[in-house]
Amino acid sequence: MMLRYALRTVRARKAGFLGAFLALMCAAALITACGTLLDTGLRGTIRTERYAAAPVVVSGDQYVHQTTVKHKKGKTKVKHKAKPIAERAWLPQELRTRLSHVPGVARVVPELTFLAQPLTPAGTGGRTAYGHAWESAVLTPYRLTAGSAPTSDGDLVIDSDLAARAGLRPGDRLTVQSTQAPRSYRVTGVATPATAVRHQTSLFFSAAEARRLAAHRGQVSAFGVLPAKGTDAEQVRDAVARALHGTTAQVSTGAARGPVEFLDAAAARTRLVSMGGAMGGTSLLVAVLVVVGTFALTVQQRHRELALLRAIAATPGQIRKLLGREALIVGTAAGTTGALLGLPLGSWLHSRFVALGAVPDTLEHSVSVFPPLAALAATLLGAWAAARIASRRIARIRPTEALAEARAERTRPAWGRIAAGLLLLAGGAVLVVVLTSLRTEPASTPVTFLAVVVLSTSVALLGPLLVKTAALLLAGPLRLTGHGGRLATANLRGNAARMASVVTPLTLLIGMTCTVLFVQSTLGDAARSQARAGVRADWVVAAQGPGVPAEAARRLRTGHDTVTEVVRTTIRVGLDKYPAQGVTPAGLTRTWDPQVTAGSLDRLGPGTVAVSQLAADQHHLKPGSPLKLTLGDGMPATLTVAAVYARGLGFGDFTFSHDLVARHVDNPLASSVLVGTTRTQTQLATTLREFPGLRILSPADADALQADRQRTNAEVNYLAMGLVLAFTAIAVVNTLAMSVAERVREFALLRLAGATRRQVLRMLRTEVLAVLFLATSLGSGIALAVLTAFSAGMTGRAAPSVTPLLYVTVVGIAGLLALVASAVPGRAVLRVPAVTVATAKE
Repeated sequence: MMLRYALRTVRARKAGFLGAFLALMCAAALITACGTLLDTGLRGTIRTERYAAAPVVVSGDQYVHQTTVKHKKGKTKVKHKAKPIAERAWLPQELRTRLSHVPGVARVVPELTFLAQPLTPAGTGGRTAYGHAWESAVLTPYRLTAGSAPTSDGDLVIDSDLAARAGLRPGDRLTVQSTQAPRSYRVTGVATPATAVRHQTSLFFSAAEARRLAAHRGQVSAFGVLPAKGTDAEQVRDAVARALHGTTAQVSTGAARGPVEFLDAAAARTRLVSMGGAMGGTSLLVAVLVVVGTFALTVQQRHRELALLRAIAATPGQIRKLLGREALIVGTAAGTTGALLGLPLGSWLHSRFVALGAVPDTLEHSVSVFPPLAALAATLLGAWAAARIASRRIARIRPTEALAEARAERTRPAWGRIAAGLLLLAGGAVLVVVLTSLRTEPASTPVTFLAVVVLSTSVALLGPLLVKTAALLLAGPLRLTGHGGRLATANLRGNAARMASVVTPLTLLIGMTCTVLFVQSTLGDAARSQARAGVRADWVVAAQGPGVPAEAARRLRTGHDTVTEVVRTTIRVGLDKYPAQGVTPAGLTRTWDPQVTAGSLDRLGPGTVAVSQLAADQHHLKPGSPLKLTLGDGMPATLTVAAVYARGLGFGDFTFSHDLVARHVDNPLASSVLVGTTRTQTQLATTLREFPGLRILSPADADALQADRQRTNAEVNYLAMGLVLAFTAIAVVNTLAMSVAERVREFALLRLAGATRRQVLRMLRTEVLAVLFLATSLGSGIALAVLTAFSAGMTGRAAPSVTPLLYVTVVGIAGLLALVASAVPGRAVLRVPAVTVATAKE
């Protein structure tokens, strides 16, 4: 019976439920899109290309492992954790002999994979280029379609895609920037893969030249194991695994070969899981907050109808059941529609991340039923919970008071709501205090956005009280605007709950947008400020390609000039990940100053390391302390702390000697070279004329280039939170339109009392401006508190970086949304003749 009545109610009040439907639909689409990212990170396919013809691949362990043993109440608990490393882990060449003796193995092919960028006007077509030894071409396989195999150090075989794009053929010459100085090679052949290779360009060298360029003497990237004819690959895999027991080597078959080949895609999985989870969690919190407010407004608009049901003996339980089932009906329709819309939205979001370089295209977008089902379940639960929360008051009033209550808002404060709001306000304050003590971005970012949502939720609960307070404070200025201002003041006081439902999404929109925008600029400006203060060089050599070769730095070292090569990587201390760099120790203080607070950079060498104050505090380090760590390629090392420095944001948390880091990274070319010299820019450019793609920049120009890179990286974060902000903006428009549309009778009575359409619209505009002023104050206050705490924790200074013009733009867009969302339905309502409305409502 109740379900049938709920269906009839929804069918009869389609327009009334439209706002709730839109809010729920957008929420479902948002959760589905975020869920597809999470699903891609967990189950996305990484298809192998280079190893397509190698059923079994042996590779290095790409993880750092940590095992802890705890004894409690007579029980032993063993916990194992693993985290990925940043660079490729290499294997000893000697394993080839052991693998060759495994039963069922026909051939073991060593693979060398290293940086090899062809310097052609056509480039690589957006593909990453790798160099290999020609003997490993069989792993794909590549077959010669023109020319011959490389035999000498100056020979080169290119793939057919590069040959077609660059117009190359056997006999032509091609300059390649590899791990050493750029070198010109003679193209001896063109090879075509037997299977599709879409994501990489392959260059094949002679075995001796490949070993020289790989620069890992006695090591290989992987082994391709070719089983004997008629032998099952899984049986060979098991046999190989037994033979390698006790080593760090990993054995892969089938789909597991893809992550071995594309390390960046394997690392992107973890990043997508983290990003999708953070976005999904924030989206869910925002969605619940918005949907609860929307349903509260919907129920408030139906007070007359629900009060009549109470007056004819409907019980509180029946009212709650009715509203709950209506919510489930609307939630089912909205959730299904939104979940279906979320699938293409998630695909678009993934494609944008790929375009921005945050996710490699080798990690294929995963589409399954789980994200839409999860979004539908979350939507139904959110709709039902929102309806139950919104129905608490109307279901509890006594039948004799119901009809009276239907015409006016409750004047007595809702002490339970106020207590909950104050509790959340205290919780938000605690999060802000906690934020001041968080000094790493992975730890502070989730707390930052959680604090904004919690404080905005407290605004939602305390909204009526805040609106009445604002009406009291604005009464004087509003009175100066005339009769419209007086009516606006009366509406703010008498309809505080309705106005509060508008304040909440506006506050969330302004607070969240300002936080997203200025968190990035706060962190980026602090890092650049430290870098500017610490770079003492006269000139900076930067590369448009993969980096600055060591040979270029060697040629710059003449006379009394100081040349500092900087190569970057990521290392782990235990399981904690830190940005790190290697620098040339000789004359370092002439070009580079990280603001040493203890120890001396003069002690920096192969067996020592300099650490930031953050890392020193976290691991209780000081000059002379031993430090166990894992380098980028998984190689463990124990070094002695030589110095502690303060400018960790600008220069990374760990600094090693250049030669140590260069031996343990995939790209040993310097990201930049700092030059202290009396020579001019033209003289330096002349010295480096044989090295294409290098630029001589002043420190100011290098800083501007770094700012451009930071803006590109920030676009990823803006895109990640852009959907949440778009949903919030839609909620602002939706809520305002609902709030204005329900006032048709009020506007009709004003017009019958002599007010013109223009006067009514002026009153409405004054109300919206007052609400906008309150929401801007609250949203800006929340963002300022959170950003200040974030800045204090991350940079040590309670001074967030805020761009005034950008802030004004945010507030302006929010104001424009509010004015348009109120003016359009307001004008539509005022087109209906006042007499018709008054007669229909009586």
